[in-house]
Amino acid sequence: MARVLVAMSGGVDSSVAAALLLDAGHEVVGVTMKLWGGEADRGCCSVSDVDDARWVADRLGIEHHVFNFTDEFTRHVVGPYVEAHAAGLTPNPCIECNRHLKFDRLVRRARALGFDLVATGHHARLVPTDAGPRLARGRDRAKDQSYVLAVVPPAVLGSCLFPVGELTKDEVRAVAAERGLVTAAKPDSQDVCFITRAEGRRAFLAGRLEVHPGTVRDTRGRVVGRVDAVELVTIGQRKGLGLAGGSRPRYAVAVDVAARTVTVGGPEDLCVDVTPVADWITHGDLPGRDADEVEVQVSAHGTPAPARLAPGEIRWRSPHRRVAPGQTVVAYHRDRVVGAGTAG
Repeated sequence: MARVLVAMSGGVDSSVAAALLLDAGHEVVGVTMKLWGGEADRGCCSVSDVDDARWVADRLGIEHHVFNFTDEFTRHVVGPYVEAHAAGLTPNPCIECNRHLKFDRLVRRARALGFDLVATGHHARLVPTDAGPRLARGRDRAKDQSYVLAVVPPAVLGSCLFPVGELTKDEVRAVAAERGLVTAAKPDSQDVCFITRAEGRRAFLAGRLEVHPGTVRDTRGRVVGRVDAVELVTIGQRKGLGLAGGSRPRYAVAVDVAARTVTVGGPEDLCVDVTPVADWITHGDLPGRDADEVEVQVSAHGTPAPARLAPGEIRWRSPHRRVAPGQTVVAYHRDRVVGAGTAG
């Protein structure tokens, strides 16, 4: 049996992950990461979530600690989130939190403290291969979180556990209810944890970067509208572009922050054959002759689309909606992750 440090966010999934590891005979210690030093009312950054994690640990009879990683969170997640918007990119702070905090800083701290493994409540699986364990989708496809873990290098994932990955969400809640855990019926957190409901994204960013009004032009260069903050426009956005009404929908197809210009076009302008990618992480060999079976997912709960992988780009088998620069793209072969990168 192993000595396992369980990241307990205060949610039902990590609560059950700790319980299952105890049942398996492991030595389990719980930890909650204090990440955001500002106001928070949701996600794993709120005071109530820390209290819930501590309550569950007491119920299970395990130690519980709080690690303060606020400086690292600000440096690796919040700061880059603001900088990305200033550059006209569309960041994913949850992915960066996984990359830099949960599966880097926490793993390194766990090793220094003598733990064998780190576990989380993510709905994902690690499947055995000749090259070692590789990341795969969780059994509950509707709750699958392999997308947000795909940026974690395979060498790091090899020292991690995802105990609820083989369960559906309903089964997770049933286990929590049977154990009398306070988190059994707790709703999932789906928003950016460091932005409060009352504040919202725009107010959060307005206090941290200078936003500028922008001109909206069509693909012929004609002015067709205006936006209050060009830094907050995302590729594919349809609302809030100051466009006059009409029967034909128009979408943001390009954002140039330096020129303070947003270009809009019709559905046909929103689609491309190729998406450039950078910072590619490989999760094992590609399927060779089965390359046509690779599917690429561009959002946490998006529908995967068939594509071919080429150096520095994704080649879609049929025209695909533009991916906002800054977004993570993840390639799958069947249920297994084969690579991930950032759209350019």
